[in-house]
Parts: sequence; structure tokens; C-alpha cells
Amino acid sequence: MDKVELLSPAGDLERLKVTLLYGADAVYIGGQNYSLRANANNFSLEEIKEGCIFAHSLGKRVHLTLNIVFHNEDMADVEKYIQDVVDCGIDAFIVSDPFIISYIKTNFPQVEVHLSTQNSTSNYKAIEFFEKEGVDRVVLARELSKKQIAEIVEKVGVDIEVFIHGAMCTCFSGRCALSNYVTNRDANRGGCAQVCRFSFQNGEEKDFTMALKDMNMAEYIGDLIEIGVKSFKVEGRMRSLYYLATVIGAYREIIDGYYDHSLTPNKMKKLEERLDRVANRETSTHYFKKEADYTDQYYSGRSEVSNQDYLGQVIEYDKETKLVKFYERNYFEIGDEIELFTPKGEHIEFKLAKLYNEDMEEIDVARHPDNIYYLYLDTDIEIPEYSMIKMGG
Repeated sequence: MDKVELLSPAGDLERLKVTLLYGADAVYIGGQNYSLRANANNFSLEEIKEGCIFAHSLGKRVHLTLNIVFHNEDMADVEKYIQDVVDCGIDAFIVSDPFIISYIKTNFPQVEVHLSTQNSTSNYKAIEFFEKEGVDRVVLARELSKKQIAEIVEKVGVDIEVFIHGAMCTCFSGRCALSNYVTNRDANRGGCAQVCRFSFQNGEEKDFTMALKDMNMAEYIGDLIEIGVKSFKVEGRMRSLYYLATVIGAYREIIDGYYDHSLTPNKMKKLEERLDRVANRETSTHYFKKEADYTDQYYSGRSEVSNQDYLGQVIEYDKETKLVKFYERNYFEIGDEIELFTPKGEHIEFKLAKLYNEDMEEIDVARHPDNIYYLYLDTDIEIPEYSMIKMGG
């Protein structure tokens, strides 16, 4: 049995490299045109090419989003852009426009076409139609139950991809006009202002919000594998390196543990705790087990406060001096319980005993984010670049 694909977001080249190193089988990225995350850094053609070379060197894949709602003015250069990114080496396009599907399949049959979740596909008959059009994979709408997903997988011949983690849209699979009306920014052309997360006055003591809790399907990864889903997608092209490293690393362990039967209840509990701590929103399985209701949504009293767990990002480790060089992200001090984790899944827990500033002066506290510091750690474990340092406990 081939393992299910773990598909990670990547908002820039550094995130692409980090998520692949932490266990993603593929990444999805946006170019500087035609992408639904216009506020992400996104990729120039040169960066797309570099990202593809890096991914392919690891035997992994790059998918490129081309899923805005196209208007007439978008059509002038889109064919040249498609040629350019194909030349960069991408493996798949994520699209929703019928013309774009047809154009890619006719002119670049070697590149896969994946139907975006923006198409809100939620029945097998629609998938059968798109299969005849040459679509290789369908990213299902996020509003489907376990039973509905299973029926679709059983009846269609294309690969099925589902979201397993991250933010949810209040409107049906992203078909939202709130941003357009409130801020004049078109959510379906990359300009979403996340109006659903605004607080609105309702004349009562508490403000009203319509924001949904995030999705977290960690507990049901085995169910989705057994159903026959081929790809698990994590949301978050604008998320931090630490968030992506933590989430992708955790799902890598869950997926691998399922296949090699090493996923004990205690291990699963630790991984779920890791996923809970990295986010600042509550989570839900939404439609998977039941029809979504008020328990899956914030109506009032929503709080999104970071726990400040993320302490630093490793630059390098000197085995001779036993010093870890890192960028600081949050305050910490001598005596704190620290955890360092690597792209290969090793976790090292220790009490911080020695800390140095960039001038190699011994200090008691690291208090300036983005400064370079050194900490002492005596270990034989390989600690490569992009290992992460977090608060322990």
C-alpha cells in the first residue's frame, strides 16, 4: 500500500524547504499571479524553479495554485505564465476555472491538474464530469462527512485530497463575499480580509463574531487512510516556520505511526498536545462526524493569545564546543525547561544551564527577538539548521 501524501503549504521559499525537511511529501505554493493568497510573499519564477529543484532532490513534489476567479483582464498573460511555471518544473496545478483545466491538459499533459477546493466539489457525479475533462485529483469541499467522503472515494477513479488541519472558512469552501462588501477586497481573487473574524457590535454586552474554530483531524487520520483518501492537505501558507515545522512534523509521525503500527495511545496523546499548543485557536472536526453546529464556531468571547512557546530557530550546532547558535523568538532564561526538535523528528528535553550573547558573553536572559544567541547543549544527536527551540513541559 502506498502511503497517503502529506501536503504542506509554503508561503515562501524558506517555508517550502522547512516543510519538506520536516516530512511533507509535497508542497503547494502560490506564484505572484493568480493565487488566492495575495498577502503571502509568494514565489517569483526564479524561486519556483529553485523550490522545484530542492523538492525534486528529495524525491518530493511541488503543486502551484492557479485558482482565482478569472476575469477578462486576467486572460491576457495566463497562457505564457503557465508555460513559464511548467518550465520551472512544477508537478501539478491546483485550478478551478474550466478553461484553465482544458488548456493545461491539452498543452502540458505531463503536468497533473488538481481541482481546487474553491470549486466546492461535494458529490461524485461532479467528480465524474471533471474526470472526463482530464482532472487527475479533486480537492473536496471541507463541508463533507466521513460517510460522504467514503462514498465519493468508492465511486470515482481519480485521487481524492482532503484538508486535515488549519483555518476554516465561514462560507462554503471559500465562496465568500463578506470581504468584498466590507473592505472592497475580493476574497475569490486573493484579497480576503478575514471579515468573518471581525467582532461586530450587536447591542448586547458581548460582541458577535461568526468565525469558525480551526480544523484538526489528527484523531481520524487512520479513518481517512482506510477510506482511501490519497492526499492530506494542511492549510496555512501564511503561517510561521515554527507552526509549519510543528504541525507537519506531528502529522508525519501520526501517518508513519499508523502504517508501522507504532502509534500507541500515549504517543498519540503527546502528538495531539503538540498540535494544540502550537495554535492560538480552538479546534474541531467540523462536518466529519456530524453536521457542524454552534460548538464548531466562535459566537462571542473569542480569545487568540499566543502561548509564547516558540523560543528560537537553530542556525547551526558546533559539536566541538557543544554550542547551539540560534535566532531568538521569545523571552527565556537560565533554568527554564527547554525542548529542541529537529527535522528528523528527534526531541531533546533539557534544563537551560548556559546562555551566551552574540559576543560570547555569558548571560542569564535572552530578551531580544531576532538577535543571535548561543546555548550550551551536550548531545550526540545531529542538530541541523531549521531545528526549533521551544518551551518544555
